[in-house]
Amino acid sequence: MDPARLEVVRHALAGVADEMGAALRHTATSPNIKERADCSAAVFDPAGTMVAQAEHIPVHLGSMPASVRAALEAFGGALAPGDQVLLNDPYAGGTHLPDLTLVAAVGDADGGLLGYVANRAHHADVGGAAPGSMPAAATDIAMEGLRIPPVRLVVDGEVREDLVDLVAAASRTPWERRGDLRAQLAANHVGARRLREVAARTAALGEAMTAVCDYSDRRVRAAIADLPDGTWAREERLEVAGGARLRATLTVAGDALTVDLAGTDPQVAQGVNAVRAVTVSAVWFVVRLLTDPHAPPNAGCYRAVTVRTEPGTLVDARHPAPVAAGNVETSQRLADLVHGCFAAADPSRTPAASQGTMNNVLLGAAGSGADQDADAGRDAAFSYYETIAGGEGGTPHRPGGSAIHTGMTNTRNTPVEALELAYPLRVRRAAVRRGSGGAGRHPGGDGVVRELEVLADCTLTLQTERRETGPWGVAGGSPGAPGENLLIRRDGSAEPLPAKGTWTLRAGDRVRVSTPGGGGWGPPPHA
Repeated sequence: MDPARLEVVRHALAGVADEMGAALRHTATSPNIKERADCSAAVFDPAGTMVAQAEHIPVHLGSMPASVRAALEAFGGALAPGDQVLLNDPYAGGTHLPDLTLVAAVGDADGGLLGYVANRAHHADVGGAAPGSMPAAATDIAMEGLRIPPVRLVVDGEVREDLVDLVAAASRTPWERRGDLRAQLAANHVGARRLREVAARTAALGEAMTAVCDYSDRRVRAAIADLPDGTWAREERLEVAGGARLRATLTVAGDALTVDLAGTDPQVAQGVNAVRAVTVSAVWFVVRLLTDPHAPPNAGCYRAVTVRTEPGTLVDARHPAPVAAGNVETSQRLADLVHGCFAAADPSRTPAASQGTMNNVLLGAAGSGADQDADAGRDAAFSYYETIAGGEGGTPHRPGGSAIHTGMTNTRNTPVEALELAYPLRVRRAAVRRGSGGAGRHPGGDGVVRELEVLADCTLTLQTERRETGPWGVAGGSPGAPGENLLIRRDGSAEPLPAKGTWTLRAGDRVRVSTPGGGGWGPPPHA
């Protein structure tokens, strides 16, 4: 394919995913999707190979091919154009239960198959032992909420309302589930329409999709070939009771590399386990970051990458291990882990560690009534979920950014006005945590301080990391400051909170989350 046509096709495919994401955000009900943009979209060829994605959330997009593969394995040739498959089962293509994925088959005017479009959205509550469906005390997957294996939600153009009812009934906020599911369905309709339009003006679309992936493969292989050959290993420890070790060995040989996670601890009866799809997404994120981040993001970027995991470990969990924090926290530490291997290989081109956590805050209450609607139940039942920004690591070329989302997440902050309108919460403080970034020639960015007062009795869950050790520096840079969690009771007493846990709050209590700063790069100028 000539370069001009290649550029046109790859941007057209990326535009399909971009528009899907916009449609999903603009039509969603929950602030988590509408305001925070906790959702992602991608385009796949008829074989289920990812050919384009929007620049959404790395942990969603790197694992989404496993969802499409699970849908195709479940239905194969029975998945007709127009059908849509719903799933969230971490052991059948999903990541953690709040992430609901919809995969739609797209047909052409003659009834042939053009490919698939898929989107994933984080639903603020899908049942389970605590509001938000990420209970810190979960010891098995059943405690984390409703688990959905691949099932056709749309058949012959008709939505199965019984399945919508099932998802809504499992949630403490059923009106949000209905609205967000409708938004996901609409996003796939938009994607299917746009993909048909691309096909109408692109000769041999299937060949063009392959050419775009081949182009990304060539670019990434060329970048890997510039790395020194060799083998480097690193360990990280998750902040859970009893400790949990992650270990990776990076081997670079020519224009290919292998990340082997042998030596990682077995899965535990805590929610920090990650399924293999999440682990692969973390590795792919780091490879893209440190090789050629401008290569079109598709399956071709990762042909040169081999990821090895051992079943039954923290990075390749098996049923019935709980996995809620594996998707959001262990994925961040895995990115640090692989990133650290690259830093050992060539610190001159590798940034320092960013905050290494998503700082998950979940507040909610079940309310009363079996099926509250938006008008009758909003004040009684709610489920607030947010990941809070922090510091970016300093890079070889510039200081790290402050108060931004880094690593495996790419969401926004919930605006104060939207948060206080939707939930019985008041934002008492939202500020940059000055001085939390690590010192260096290029200092790490600062974290943030977010303090929320609850105006109704509710449940608090925190799923965080980097509360014991700060993000590391590179090439002589200092580590960033660790994060801190603090509970301030309405009588003024204060209680430091651990990295993870679930607590009961009373109206007037406050939770203050101070997020980590990024590590510094290079020795400080005065050193």
